[in-house]
Amino acid sequence: MVPGIQFMHTKAVNMQKPASFIYLDNASTTKTDPLVAETMIPYLTEVYGNASSIHQPGRVAQVAVEESREKIARVLQCEVSEIIFTSGATESNNAAIAGLAEKAGPGHIITSLAEHHAVLHPLHELEKKGYSCTYLKPGPGGVISASQVEEALQPDTIFVSLMLVNNETGGITPVHEIASLCQSKNIPLHSDTVQAAGKIRWDVQQLGVDLLSLSSHKFHGPKGCGILYVKAGSPWSPFLQGGSQERNRRGGTLNVAGIAGTGKAMEILQENFDKNLKHVAQLSQKLISGLQEALPGIVHLNRHPDPALSVPHIVNCSFPLPDGKAIDGEMLLLNLDIEGICVSNGSACTSGAIEPSHVLQSLGLDSKTAKSSIRFSLSKFTTTEEIDYVLAALPPIIRRMAANA
Repeated sequence: MVPGIQFMHTKAVNMQKPASFIYLDNASTTKTDPLVAETMIPYLTEVYGNASSIHQPGRVAQVAVEESREKIARVLQCEVSEIIFTSGATESNNAAIAGLAEKAGPGHIITSLAEHHAVLHPLHELEKKGYSCTYLKPGPGGVISASQVEEALQPDTIFVSLMLVNNETGGITPVHEIASLCQSKNIPLHSDTVQAAGKIRWDVQQLGVDLLSLSSHKFHGPKGCGILYVKAGSPWSPFLQGGSQERNRRGGTLNVAGIAGTGKAMEILQENFDKNLKHVAQLSQKLISGLQEALPGIVHLNRHPDPALSVPHIVNCSFPLPDGKAIDGEMLLLNLDIEGICVSNGSACTSGAIEPSHVLQSLGLDSKTAKSSIRFSLSKFTTTEEIDYVLAALPPIIRRMAANA
């Protein structure tokens, strides 16, 4: 027994080990919807023409690309010409940042410490080239306020880049308020909206952004296909050169099957949206309540205290212990994997060692507590039985690890 910690007995639930695994790492990637896979098959087998070719197979492929572009534009409430297909959100983020920087020339950029590395790393490279960056410290849940942005503005600020939903905490930044501020100053705003798709209702008209990034595999579409929205008239230069594809804005042979799947996945997002959101919210609350009841005083939720400022799909927990100790997050991850439960924690570096999350550290967590954190991320495919299994399996693991800490 750990001094200062009183554990409660877990309620009796079905503890039968799953036949395969319980997947609660949807913030990393999602299961491809069967209807999406079905949509893609013809473009992997029969309709394999290059969408840039003028012969019939190429024209058929191009039709599929444009139909998907129209589906996505309808959901995002933008013009079809404002949609650029990419290889994923990493490319979309890099393209957005590099394109804005190239067009404006060296100047000042505003972002936050809690951004994804696909935003932070390109900005670090720009700093080496003479650009300056302000990295705002996020509030609870990784949220940035419009007032923080306003205070950070400088006469030479050339653009702002802030995510809509934080990928580790689920915190929702009021991007629409920040967009209004940026519009009043004639400063472009880019938003990484990867974790927002299917989790909150929004479109580009509501957000008011100039550029945004999306990745298909985060909303039950295929891997290797992303979206970059660039509002018409935005001061942006193309990133990838070498071809005239995408109206000369992104060179490279189009991933027709992936694009077809992305269009279908975006279309499916709108079906049963409220039902799916309610389902995930109920399971999320069940998970949180169950952990707090079974492990009182040891579970720390890394999220915004206001439920309205967090998506229910992401539940990030730390397990600090008395005397400055904490559960070993890497060992916890491995123990859960043995039980067939798939979650994630800190980002892996090239050596394979688990490093503390830069997001959680930006929220003020010390290194040990940040390393003890795990992220549960749910989807419409998550079941009540899976959450019951986690609530039966996790507390005994925590108790055992705490006793040996």
